[in-house]
Amino acid sequence: MLTVHHLNNSRSQRVLWLLEELGAPYEVKRYERDSKTMLAPPELRAVHPLGKSPVITDDGRVVAETGAIVTYILDKFGDGGLVPAKGSEDHLRATYWLHFAEGSAMPPLVMSLLFTEIVKRTPALIRPVSKLIASNVQSGYLRPTLKAQHDFFEAELARDGWFAGTAFSVADIMMSFPLEAASARGGLTDYPHQLAFLTQIHVRPAYQAALRKGGPYAYSDA
Repeated sequence: MLTVHHLNNSRSQRVLWLLEELGAPYEVKRYERDSKTMLAPPELRAVHPLGKSPVITDDGRVVAETGAIVTYILDKFGDGGLVPAKGSEDHLRATYWLHFAEGSAMPPLVMSLLFTEIVKRTPALIRPVSKLIASNVQSGYLRPTLKAQHDFFEAELARDGWFAGTAFSVADIMMSFPLEAASARGGLTDYPHQLAFLTQIHVRPAYQAALRKGGPYAYSDA
């Protein structure tokens, strides 16, 4: 039986959703972050040396990293579902978004969250210095990068409503996380197509089932 080692408020939520969309058999082992550090518990290191989520175990195999896990699951359970036809333009788009989601979309979001946390945790005496550094990084790099990305997403979704053609696909599952995180932090108010995308995925039965399996989710903390 495939087991998803699911950390609360983590990117493994997409793995649960994918499995629900495919109707694949699986079980969930849940882990909770440390309430102060927000780090994963040491028990996850017994599954994978880096002790991070998402990670799955299946037939003695350990697979980590969202993109690798998604590819593994599609190869085993997909039967052609959720992936556009090979050789098509939409297949190329789906492959692009599968890798873009983690390789390009998430890093600036994570950096922005980290700088916010650094300022919060800086001693009051030197907090003005940390605020100045964080402000310069945000204005000089992070905000322009995020704006360029979301302008791009908006244009892509304006074409068909989904990220890889006119049908829902694995590309939409992968790209859901950066859009959920941006929305939770108030970053999508000027992007109607991205908000419409989130509305569409939220009503999918598999999405709702995955939330029930994974537990409450705070994308603003992810």
